This record gives sequence, structure tokens and C-alpha cells, in this order.
Amino acid sequence: MNRMFLFALLLAGAPCAQAVELPRMFSDGMVLQRGQPLPVWGRATPGATVKVTFDGDAALAVADANGEWRVRLPAHAAGGPLRMRIDDGTTPVELRDVLVGEVWLASGQSNMEWPLAQTDGADAIIAAANDPLIRHFKIPKSWSGAPQWQLQGGQWVAASPSTVGQFSAAAYVFAVQLRKATGVPVGIIDSTWGGSRIEAWMDAPTQGLDPAASVIAEREAREADRIAIAETQRRLARWPQGRADDSGWQAPDLDTSTWTAIKVPGIWESQGWVILDGVAWYRTDITLSAAEAKGGVTLGLGRIDDSDIAWVNGVQVGRTTLQYNLPRVYAVPASALHAGRNTIAVQVADLGGGGGVHGVAEELYVQLADGSRRPLDREWQFRFADARPVPADDNKNQYPTLLYNAMIHPLQPYALRGAIWYQGESNAYAVPESLRYRTLFPAMIKQWRAQWQSPAMPILWVQLASFGSGADAPGESPWSVLRESQSATLALPATAQVVTIDIGDRKDIHPRNKRDVGERLALAARAVAYGESLVHRGPMHRAVRFTGKAARIDFDTGGAALAVRGGGSQLHGFEVAAADRVFHPARARIEGDAVVVQSDAVRAPVAVRYGWRDDAGDADLMNASGLPASPFRSDEW
Repeated sequence: MNRMFLFALLLAGAPCAQAVELPRMFSDGMVLQRGQPLPVWGRATPGATVKVTFDGDAALAVADANGEWRVRLPAHAAGGPLRMRIDDGTTPVELRDVLVGEVWLASGQSNMEWPLAQTDGADAIIAAANDPLIRHFKIPKSWSGAPQWQLQGGQWVAASPSTVGQFSAAAYVFAVQLRKATGVPVGIIDSTWGGSRIEAWMDAPTQGLDPAASVIAEREAREADRIAIAETQRRLARWPQGRADDSGWQAPDLDTSTWTAIKVPGIWESQGWVILDGVAWYRTDITLSAAEAKGGVTLGLGRIDDSDIAWVNGVQVGRTTLQYNLPRVYAVPASALHAGRNTIAVQVADLGGGGGVHGVAEELYVQLADGSRRPLDREWQFRFADARPVPADDNKNQYPTLLYNAMIHPLQPYALRGAIWYQGESNAYAVPESLRYRTLFPAMIKQWRAQWQSPAMPILWVQLASFGSGADAPGESPWSVLRESQSATLALPATAQVVTIDIGDRKDIHPRNKRDVGERLALAARAVAYGESLVHRGPMHRAVRFTGKAARIDFDTGGAALAVRGGGSQLHGFEVAAADRVFHPARARIEGDAVVVQSDAVRAPVAVRYGWRDDAGDADLMNASGLPASPFRSDEW
């Protein structure tokens, strides 16, 4: 028999060697946590003996019937670059350029995900990013109905001017500050998804759900996507496919007989146009008398996601770019108006997520010169000019457990120092949801700590910044209640909260100042995780006493004297109420570690609130270290 033929037969009869498979975090350039035992795990051929060697230490494991194995290396001091070798006896893997230092998980929604390149002062920060001992691992947006052991992607990237622009801005600044404080390498694992609810980042049992329910939810979500996509395609079939020439769609006499109706306000996805981004048009009419037209009008178009151009009678009256939650208010001159029917046309460009005209009904109006308003919340004419299908997973960040299963579970038990968290906006659109966060958030922290087998793992978070959400009303503020829920979670040990009401943007849910966010998180980490004695937080109220016409609020100042942001002696943002529960703005002054508050409109106050607005940017109590006080209320109304 031919020797080569015999050799081929022998190969065909031999079992195939299976290369060892590692979680994606274990790769070239990775950062390992110093000072803690180091779990290393993966998959190999069932029964294979796997040896892991790292800087003179070695550990052995035998792959079980499912091919799974795990070893535990002893704690290691900071250092590197080093090599790690994983040998299953057939196809060894060697990981190069391994560092040992501090590893932090950064998670949450878009304000944690927000890239450095799109922040204030980005050019200078990027130019100075010359430290390859800071590394960033970005987990791609992914979801699953069942817990996964492997991430869907990601790689370690060293900081440099060519890379850091896409790093999480808050997490990168945090890492820079930790490098200065500790002198050791810092690794950030970025597991974020813009718009995500907290329920998506928690496992099923913690939420009282049957784990099988997630698999069913995944199946139902995929079927719902299939049905929704088919319905959207059916709707789009009424118009020619492809990009339409919409250059004249603002004209008053345009033939709109093929257009359809859409309710305004309301994003188009909620009205049957799902899984679509692109460019769409809205049209409606207003009727004016000659006198009304002569006086000019103000046009309120609600909030438009993401950009718009507005015309009246073919005359452009306004334009806003990439401000998806900013109320549009445009002045319309008399020269653009006439007696009788006047046509409003709005071109809307949506780049992702929800699209269209949204907000609250009161933000849609025509205001006449005399100040009276006529509502525009009604059905408008609607048509897509350029409909672009988007991935069907666009809304999976709203489902319980789906992100946890694919973006958190595969990380466990990778050794971490702690986690930084910036999330809550998606749970702050109604007071009941904001109250529920008081249960969900501490439950998530306890769950993560238990699963990492680290009951004192530091968890630091960013309290919601100021923002004009449009959802608050006198006496009711969903964002304030969610901030209160975040503050309540400080009852857990090894936690800290970064207050950011002073650096929010009432017109933008994504404030561009992420430098202060990262620096404040680093101060919190230095105190909570590294035991430094330093001022790391602003004032927090301890007790309120009502005496006569005044309320006296005692503060834990955070280690520095109380102060007014911007200087002066008069504080802003305080309100008091009597037994009638009607709050009135109040005068406030600092007396040592206390603030005395009173209002001429309230003779016998029984309740006091501070910064109790979604947009609390005018609240200006801080300490001498420049760290703002957290909003609070003394009542439970």
C-alpha cells in the first residue's frame, strides 16, 4: 500500500484536535487585575489537560464533558508586559503584551458609551493620549435570550491619539486619573448600550423572572420583528422605492394625494414605521386672518429626532441639527404669511433610534402676536423620502436580561477592581418607574457582586445630570425621583455617587462635559476602592428642622465647607411648602454646616426640597472643593 495513502487513512481515523478557546477578554494586550487571584477559563477537547502558565506561576485543569475548564492563578503584582501560555497538549495559545494593573467595568447607557471625540475639549485630550498602559475593551452591542459564555466580539486597544477618540469619554478620563493616582496600568471593559433600561442589565432570577422566560422573550421578539418589518415593507410599498427627489416638497401647492396620515407628536416607530431611519416629511396647515398674518407668528414644533428644516408657505423659517430632544421654536415673519390657509412643511432626518416629531402636545402650537396659541397636536400628512432599514436588534436594550446575558454574563468571573455605572435616563420617564429603580438598582449591584464572588466590589455611579425632559410638572419630577432612588442606593457598602446637576444641559440629554464626570468618578474610586483620605463628594443633607417660618437643613459637607457655585451668598434651587403641599421658591443662606431656608409665601413650612426639577441646573449649593450637593426632599409626597 502506498505510504502516503496509508498516512491519509490514519489521519482520517484519528479524532480531530480541538484548539483551546478562550473568552475574548483573554487576548493580546489584555489587562489583568493586580492583587487578586486570577481566574482563567475556556473550552477544549473534553478530557484534555490544560496548563496555564503566567510569569512563573502555573495551574492545571481537566476539561469536563462539555469541554469547559477553569484555573485560578495566584494574585500578581502590577507590571508587564508579560506573556500567558495556555496549553491543551495539542494547540497551545500564547498571549502577548499582557499587563497587570487596575481593571474596571464601565457600563450603562449612552452617557457612559459617549465617545471622547464628541465631547468638550476632545482635541486636547486626544492629542495628549500617549499612554499605552491605558487600554480599552469595547464589547459590541449584543443580546441573547440565554446566558452566554462567549462575547460576540471585542479587543483590547491601547490608548493613543489615533484610538482614544472612540473610547468611552467618561471611562477614559477616569482611567487617566487612576493612572496618575496609582502609577499602574489601567484597563477599561466598556459594556454599554445607549438607551438601555436597567432591567436589560440584570439576570432573570433577580427580577423574579423564570430564566426560560428570556428565551421565550427572545423568540417572541424575533417573531415580532419579523411581523413589524413585513408591515413596514407593506406600508412603504405605496411609494416608489429608493431615495425620492424631495427638493420641492416644501411647496404650498405640492400634490400630497399619495401621502399618509401620522399623529403628532409621536415617533414614527410607535405608529407602524418600525426599523426605519432616514428622511421623512411632515405637512399641515394653519388658517390665519389678514390681521393675524400681518403680526407674524411663533411656530412650536415639539422635539424632533434628530434634525429638521422647517418651512411656512415654502419659506424656510428654522433649522436644527442633531438635537433630538430640543423643543423647536421658530419665529415666522409676516412676510412668509398670508390670510387664509398657510402650509407648514418639516423635513426630518433621523440617524438612529426613534425618529420623527415627539415631545408633549403643549410644545406643538402656533402662537399669534397677542400671545394666544392654537394647537398643532393632530394628524399631519407624512411621507418618507429616504427610508433606511436598520438592524432588527435596535430595541433589544429595552427587554429584561437580554443585554446581561450577552454583555455581562460572559465577563464573569474576570477579575475586576470595580464597576462604574452611568444609566437611568431610560427609566426616568414616569414617577412609578423612577420609584421602581429604588429596588432594581441595589438588586443589580448585589447580583453582580454575588456573581463575581466579590461582596465588597466597589460600585460607583453617576447621578442623572440636569435635563429639560419635558416630563416634569409642578410637584412631580421623574428625574428627581430617580436621582433620589440612586442616592438611596448609597446605603449599600463600598458605593459612591457622582453628582452632575451642575454640568448637565437642559437642551441635550448628552451633556458634552465628560471630563468632570470622569474626574469625579476617579475621586470616588480613590476614596472607596483605594482608601485614600480626600474630598470625593459634595454635600448631602442629614436632617431638617422646621422652626417658625424657616427650615434649617444640616449637611454632611463631604469634608469641605459649604459654598455657593459662582460665589456670592444667596443660594438657589430651594423650595418650601406648608401643609397645603404647594411649593414656593425660597431664599436660602449658609450658616456653617447648615442652610437656612424660608419664603414669604409660606408662613409655616413643613417640607423643603432642593434641586427638585428634571432640569436642576440652577441649584448651586456645593462645597469648597467644587463638588455639588445632591438634590433631595424632606417629604414623601
